[in-house]
Amino acid sequence: MTPVRPTTAPGRPRTAAALAAGVVLATTGSMLTAPTAEAALGAPTTATAVRCAPLVFKRQFYANTTFSGTPARTDCDSRISQDWGTGAPASGLPGNYFGVRWTVTRDFGSGGPFSFPVESRDGIRVYLDGVRKVDLWKNVSTTQQKTVNVTVPSGRHTLRIDFVNWTGTANVKFDYLPRTSADVDKVAPLAPTGFAAAYDDTAARTQLSWSANQEMDLKDYRVYRRRDSTTTWSYLATTTATSYTDTPPATGETYHYRVRAIDKAGNRSAPTAGKSVTTADRTAPAAPTGVEDNWNIGLTTTVKLSWDSNSEADLAGYRVYRSTTRSVALTEANLVSGPEPISGSWFTETPPPTGDWAYYVVTAVDSHGNESPASGTAEFETWDKTAPTFVPDDFKAVDGERGVSLTWSWNREQDRDLADFEVYRDGAHIGNASGVFEDTTVKRSTTYTYWVRATDEVGNLGPASAEITVDHIGDYTAPGPVTGLTATPVENGVRLAWDDSPATDFDHYEVHRGTYADGQWSYTEVDNSVREDLETGGDWSLHKTLPDGEHVRYAVVAVDKDGNALAPGRDGTAVTEVTELDMRPAEATPAGGPVEWLEAHDFYRYLSRVDLRWAYSPETDPSGTAATGFHIYRWNHSEGAYVRITGTPLDADAWDYSDTTAPDNSTLYYRITVVYADGTESAPTGDYVLT
Repeated sequence: MTPVRPTTAPGRPRTAAALAAGVVLATTGSMLTAPTAEAALGAPTTATAVRCAPLVFKRQFYANTTFSGTPARTDCDSRISQDWGTGAPASGLPGNYFGVRWTVTRDFGSGGPFSFPVESRDGIRVYLDGVRKVDLWKNVSTTQQKTVNVTVPSGRHTLRIDFVNWTGTANVKFDYLPRTSADVDKVAPLAPTGFAAAYDDTAARTQLSWSANQEMDLKDYRVYRRRDSTTTWSYLATTTATSYTDTPPATGETYHYRVRAIDKAGNRSAPTAGKSVTTADRTAPAAPTGVEDNWNIGLTTTVKLSWDSNSEADLAGYRVYRSTTRSVALTEANLVSGPEPISGSWFTETPPPTGDWAYYVVTAVDSHGNESPASGTAEFETWDKTAPTFVPDDFKAVDGERGVSLTWSWNREQDRDLADFEVYRDGAHIGNASGVFEDTTVKRSTTYTYWVRATDEVGNLGPASAEITVDHIGDYTAPGPVTGLTATPVENGVRLAWDDSPATDFDHYEVHRGTYADGQWSYTEVDNSVREDLETGGDWSLHKTLPDGEHVRYAVVAVDKDGNALAPGRDGTAVTEVTELDMRPAEATPAGGPVEWLEAHDFYRYLSRVDLRWAYSPETDPSGTAATGFHIYRWNHSEGAYVRITGTPLDADAWDYSDTTAPDNSTLYYRITVVYADGTESAPTGDYVLT
């Protein structure tokens, strides 16, 4: 730093301002230093009262050139670089014949080659631990310069610089600088001291720290790390700081660290003693493989899983998770293998028999609790043997004129696979419903008890609801008379038609056939098959009866769900009279033919054919001659005669024949005769059919 020169004329005194300019913040080597506060100018000047900061020179002023007696003043100087001109170096000192002494003691680390450059007018001497290294001790009129190379031993040493001015201008400079070229400096730095390593489990980081080296030519530090499983150290980082933070792999492994100091010539110190840390293990095992290869054919009762074993050295075992959704969450609720990891690579369980798809994944867990991602998914469809649990709490029954109305509420969220409900009356199952059921099969003036049970999609039954008892009064009013009844004779019976019943509780119709005898009509209900044909009403419906020219009456009544109906032929019921057609042949069939019996049937109406069957035994043939065949005849009304429909005789062992040319919607009469070897035919056997 260039000192501030006094502004007085030649021969000027050395002022306090000039002295203050020389006490400055400076860099000695690579170390930034400053005097202590009590060492500033104006502080006490006795040597015992002055304490200088480390690496800062203590400076003593003498009013003589022999450094004898008590210093006239003592302070601190961070750098020796002053130019006092011809003035006094401090107040109270002479402008000529004075001396100044600087001393500093410091740690030079490993030591090594240094240069001591000096400039002085007048004399200067430099001592290292009391040994003179520079000696320019004479009164000169110009500034003299010199640089002396010195090898400084390692450790702490004291520098002392003595300067004297005899007469004239006074100026002085001194520095001590490490020589850093690689061809000169062969001295390695000392290994860093105070090396420490601490591991933070929470942050999973290693904090390294060490004390600063004392070498003035220090360049930086190199940090190294190795795994406990190897002896090879790996370079980790370079830093100029005295600390370093490392984030080693969180695998639970032990890591060792050490540090070297590097100087500007490239010399490396010995390494520090190694420090070790054991990291937190946060590295999860690999996901198990082979789980997705497990499956069963059909519905599953027992699930058996197996998978490939993991190879991690710190493996603690496996966890098995199950869910009814394919993306299986790794939650405690889905964990089915228990709180502790299982050791083997297999697992067996009986999943809940709910009919759901059961999805399984497996994870691997290490000894530090790290859990792998989920494996692939195995899937199984289970049997549903789990009954619903839902019971309606608002089951109600309301009696009505035509039946009992049952109601209750529910929704599928209350039981996921709830399908509907079975309805029971007096202990018997009478139907299924989903919240509304109409029981119309009740009898009037009867008491019934009802309850319902939920059923799932495969028929599992839930618990029964509360019972409800109902007194059914019922309907005693018959539907009104049927209108528009007509009867038309046709070749195969009587066709009937009528208007639809307007009764809201209509159930079916009853058709009655009346005959007149002894001055009154008596009615007989036609058979059930005809009644079922007539339930639609309003359509032409056929009562298949033999058209033999009889005069008859028909009555039709409507029946409601309670069985109420008007009496046929009374109370204004619909009646109509009709004379049947007479479809009988004009030629009667005599009895006593050799064929024991003949039957005609229209079994296959959709094929438009009539099937004939008969029985014949040669042993009972009154002719005493065995048949060689049979002939079939059919009555032809237009010709008024039986016409043969078999061109050649049927085989002698035949017992049936299909007439595929029979006309529809008519009454057909048939005959069968036995054909003998001489071509003659027996007496006929007959039958008829309504087609």
